[in-house]
Amino acid sequence: MPGLRLTVAVEKLEFSAPFRITGFVFEHQDAVVVTLDDGVHRGRGEASGVFYLDDLVDRMAVDIEAKRAVIERGIDRAALQRLFPPGGARNALDCALWELEAQRAGRPVWALAGVRKPEPLVTTFTLGAEPPEVMAAGARRYAQARALKLKLTGDFGLDSARVAAVRAARPEVWIGVDANQGYTVEALPQLIGMLREAGVELIEQPVARGREAGLEKIDSPIPIAADESALSLSDVPGLVGRFDVVNVKLDKCGGLTEGLAMAHEARRLGLKVMVGNMMGTSLAMAPAFVLGQLCDVVDLDGPTFLKHDRERAVRYTDGRIWCDEAVWGGPSAE
Repeated sequence: MPGLRLTVAVEKLEFSAPFRITGFVFEHQDAVVVTLDDGVHRGRGEASGVFYLDDLVDRMAVDIEAKRAVIERGIDRAALQRLFPPGGARNALDCALWELEAQRAGRPVWALAGVRKPEPLVTTFTLGAEPPEVMAAGARRYAQARALKLKLTGDFGLDSARVAAVRAARPEVWIGVDANQGYTVEALPQLIGMLREAGVELIEQPVARGREAGLEKIDSPIPIAADESALSLSDVPGLVGRFDVVNVKLDKCGGLTEGLAMAHEARRLGLKVMVGNMMGTSLAMAPAFVLGQLCDVVDLDGPTFLKHDRERAVRYTDGRIWCDEAVWGGPSAE
């Protein structure tokens, strides 16, 4: 690959309102935006990293700058896999290389990746862990939603009230819950019973990373998805017999290249696939939308939490997300 010009920018993405999960409250999301330019074509990538791994934007920017000379001499996606570990820095660069490759080839990223021609995807819309009446009101505000994801915190009584309030407000929608590691294995049977009665169809990461072995003795009629337990491709084989679904996030695994590999490996091992996000603008959702064409569950609502999105943005209509090639990954992003 010929020489490249690298640009690295750090952006602060303001949320419209605070967002609560187990142990954290977020009021904004930092992002690093990478551009790779060969003088004729350019590619872009956005990443926010993984806060619970201390993979923060300032560190990501420093790590990228430290490899500037190597990157600007010319690098491809295979070399990038060796140069950076999984995480946000590699994600931003990998996505930029995918778009650059699409520009040079005159073909969209989805075609280069061997993915079917994209179609709109039903996406979940996420409700932060708030009082039950607040979450119910939020569920009603998401009038177009066909699928909702509820954040839980590990307080069984409060979580039960949250689920009941949302189900009463929206009896017709698909509901999944995300405990963000908030429960113990011993508490799961009670949680699963309550969720089954409420018609919940997915339980995401109920137990802490490192405690997955306890799931081998849990017989759940509701599929259980791995999130924090599935950081990169090397984690996928260990999920078999413990989880039913793999939640692939590009910030965790380090880009679309590894995300696609994770999806294919999960399928090979008999697991279902979900695509998620660590918040971000439409520029971060666009590569994940390509991956989403291979997935059973799609959770790409990140821009809906922001005060401002990119000028070229994904669209949310009738509970679905649509990403035009002009947003990212098309033969020409100009």
